[in-house]
Amino acid sequence: MQSPITGYHLDEDNDWVAELACGHFQHVRHNPPWVSRPWVTSEDGRKSMLGHKLTCKKCDMDAPRDSF
Repeated sequence: MQSPITGYHLDEDNDWVAELACGHFQHVRHNPPWVSRPWVTSEDGRKSMLGHKLTCKKCDMDAPRDSF
C-alpha cells in the first residue's frame, strides 16, 4: 500500500524516520552506495518530500500503528 509522508523524527541512532499517514513509521536513510536519498540530509530536502508516497509493507501485513 502507498502512504504519504506526513512528518519525520530521529530514532535513537540519529537515523531519519518518515511518519506515514497510515500511522506507520519507515526509515529513510541516506547510506550510499546501497541507498541514495540525499534529500534526507537537509531540512529543505525532507520538507520537499512531505506528501510523497512510500510503499508501506507494514500495511500490507496488517501491522498495528507505530508509536513513539
